[in-house]
Amino acid sequence: MSDKSLNNDIITYATRLGDDAVVLGHRVSEWVSYGPFLEEDIALGNVALDLIGRARMFYTYAAELEDKGRTEDDFAFMRTEREYQNHLINELPRGNFANTIIRQLMVDVFNQHYLEQLRHSKDETLAAIAEKGIKETRYHLRRSRHWTLRLGDGTEESHQKIQQALEDVWGFTHELFEQDELELRLAEQGIAVKAADLKDQWLKDVTAILEEATLKLPQEEWAVRGGREGYHTEYLGQMLAMMQSVHRAYPGCQW
Repeated sequence: MSDKSLNNDIITYATRLGDDAVVLGHRVSEWVSYGPFLEEDIALGNVALDLIGRARMFYTYAAELEDKGRTEDDFAFMRTEREYQNHLINELPRGNFANTIIRQLMVDVFNQHYLEQLRHSKDETLAAIAEKGIKETRYHLRRSRHWTLRLGDGTEESHQKIQQALEDVWGFTHELFEQDELELRLAEQGIAVKAADLKDQWLKDVTAILEEATLKLPQEEWAVRGGREGYHTEYLGQMLAMMQSVHRAYPGCQW
């Protein structure tokens, strides 16, 4: 592989990781002022800020490698829905509190293992971003695990809602472990993470938490995919229209 091809692959890879983080960060931020109580409202805001901060680092690195004068803002606000390559689970609507918590648990367990591996990337910048991100993710996972246990083993209503949320999101988790040729090329060179190798431990960890929360692992076999190829649910376009509206209305402004 030529240096130029490798550089382009890393740009795409960093952008994808930024897309995952900014989309989920925006979804979590939608709870600000709507949290179930003040302390949780603030905590959800902090999680959102962690994710958006992570996206900024990935986008900034992609912009530096690209060297075309673009910034993190261009990556976040000036790309269309088809140009985004985030995992679909991240763009699902906020839903009720149980929907947010169970989605967060799935992603937090995945990120814990993913970023732990990315810390050892031969790309020093990606490794440094992962080093910072893993510390945040450990905190995120403590929160999502706590709330999963509290809702799952709580009232009849809370148990029913989080079990339904689990059923609704489960088919979107499979995509987390599927990779295209670009990511596999980078993984072979020790730059990207081979996500398929994480699935068994992810499933073991998730199953243990769900069992403790008296929740049942979904048995239905269905899967939705396409995010890495730019194919999305109807929800991403709606989210981006809101997220990008101010930047697009006032092009060139510095905030």
